[in-house]
Amino acid sequence: MNRRPRARAPLALALPALLAVLFLLLPLLGILVRTEWAELGTHLTSPGVTEALRLSLFVSCWALGLSLLLGVPLAWLLARVSFPGKVLVRSLVMLPMVLPPTVGGVALLLGFGRRGLLGPWLEDSFGIVLPFHTSGAVVAATFVAMPFLVISLEGALRGLRPSYEETAASLGASPVRVFFTVTLPMCAPGLIAGAALTWARALGEFGATITFAGNLPGATQTLPLQVYLLLQDEPAAATSVSLLLLAIAMVVLIALRGRWTQGATADGKVSEQPGLSGRAVGQSVESVGQEPADEHGEQPEVPTASRTPVAQSAPEASEPSGTPEAYSLHAELTGFTRFLLEAPSGTTIAVVGPNGAGKTTLLRALLGLTDRAHAVLDLGGVDVSALPPHRRGVAWVPQSGALFPHLSALGNTAYGLRAHGASRSEARRSARMWLDRLGVGALAERRPAQLSGGQAQRVALARALAVRPRLLLLDEPLAALDQTTRARVRHTLRGHLAGFGGVCLIVTHDPVEAVSLADRVLVLDEGRAVQYASPSEVSRHPRSPWVARMLGRNAWSGTATEQGLELAGGGRLIVAEPLPAGGEALAIIAPEAVSVHRERPGGSPRNVWRGTVREITASGSRLRVLIGSGDAPDLVAEITPAAAADLGLAEGADVWVSVKATEAELVAL
Repeated sequence: MNRRPRARAPLALALPALLAVLFLLLPLLGILVRTEWAELGTHLTSPGVTEALRLSLFVSCWALGLSLLLGVPLAWLLARVSFPGKVLVRSLVMLPMVLPPTVGGVALLLGFGRRGLLGPWLEDSFGIVLPFHTSGAVVAATFVAMPFLVISLEGALRGLRPSYEETAASLGASPVRVFFTVTLPMCAPGLIAGAALTWARALGEFGATITFAGNLPGATQTLPLQVYLLLQDEPAAATSVSLLLLAIAMVVLIALRGRWTQGATADGKVSEQPGLSGRAVGQSVESVGQEPADEHGEQPEVPTASRTPVAQSAPEASEPSGTPEAYSLHAELTGFTRFLLEAPSGTTIAVVGPNGAGKTTLLRALLGLTDRAHAVLDLGGVDVSALPPHRRGVAWVPQSGALFPHLSALGNTAYGLRAHGASRSEARRSARMWLDRLGVGALAERRPAQLSGGQAQRVALARALAVRPRLLLLDEPLAALDQTTRARVRHTLRGHLAGFGGVCLIVTHDPVEAVSLADRVLVLDEGRAVQYASPSEVSRHPRSPWVARMLGRNAWSGTATEQGLELAGGGRLIVAEPLPAGGEALAIIAPEAVSVHRERPGGSPRNVWRGTVREITASGSRLRVLIGSGDAPDLVAEITPAAAADLGLAEGADVWVSVKATEAELVAL
């Protein structure tokens, strides 16, 4: 086993660091050394100390409760919503952390005191008087402690990939349900760390409490205030109580084990993150967020009488093998993505195009999750454009799968069914049948971190199909798989799409996937539909240079002439069947139609160029030779290894290439 060498700190850094540790440690050692251990029990069990401890626990627990009630929504708002004045709100949250505690107490008096802004109204309307009352101590502790919770949870929320929440919404979960069943469980480490720090800070609050609530025994005299009083008459007892507070603080920090500065990856492994973030990007939480017997969240909303239900109710256990309901697709897209998309029920559409072409924008527009484009969406004769994502009946499987790491494979698959109102037993029974259908039933109790890439993709697909969506969106579902697993999952996927009653869109960069899975191919470029045809038509007559290259062909763009094509970069190409002159066109040349020579060829070829071999790569049993020329764009030729050896080809070799006019095809753009 190889071990990483231990890093050695330079003396110029190690010495100041050591002094910093001593600076922090020395006062704590002072408490330990000066504590009268023989009298410790007597000091801590005195009536004044026990009363102050009881009151401190009461105040800190109430402060934690108020912080959770108010701080959790505030953290979510800061992490997820853009609004005017957001920077100011975040500054207000952090202000109590840098504000002198006594100044905070004065501010509370001027805000909630009897002569403050809100105090008179509270007293006249409800008879509530906060200053010099236990409730005032709670308010003071909440004021100074809540920022710890907000900052920690906001960092965790920012570290959580939105795809988890968006996927949950596409499965039919309302925003409130998503928050309680996905967001909070996945951010549990940050929430727990923030809550612990908030409680500890509230327990030790002194300045704001004594200024706003006073120092009344049994009412506002908390343990820190008791230490302050004991210092005047019984320093030894004050030291003992200080040791108690120090021990409580250390227990909290040791229990957290640094979680306020650490996050987690999707597989549950801890990774350090800067700041008070506690972020947990998909951490598997054993004790929080598991599928409960009674899940939180809203009941499914009832569609209006003028609409048929967009998402079906939970299927019975026998439904996965039943006849699927048919839903056609009609979508008019505007914004960055601009075109009309129509497909009958049962159609699978492969969406292809270069990076930035608008593929992901298309999917997010259909889901209703982006402002870059808008889709007027009709599914099965029902206009769902105005509906929120969780009521559209559009299920989404992102490239990562976005399986909820705190749920098992069975819990993941049952999630959407529960969101649609199925009972726990019905949802689990139907989910198990879907997992069996996709060949992963034996893995039902495993967490996502325990699944391989192919297994996880099948679970994600089962989860999406289980809710019987009208439209299924798959974003590069096989991209992360190796070739063997990809072929197996592709075969499984093809079988289930054949029985899917709605329309399925698959974003892919793999021509094999486009040809083998799709009935139609949609080619996008810069947000526009360049071609929408059958796979065979796109393969024979690609109308996009990117698609032609994806299919392994040479694609040259230019202007049609009477003899062929005037190339965009200069030069000419002669073809046997030219297009009307003047229009934009694309020349498609198969690599096997390109001939390579060491001497200028004679005979019939009408397109001959001189070039240099730039690269030679293997492609199955043949070699692909990239040739650059000053007279034409780069050209790929495909030849046998024997031919390459006879020609003595190597990178940098000078060659001649030729293409017969009959081997070049022009496509009008």
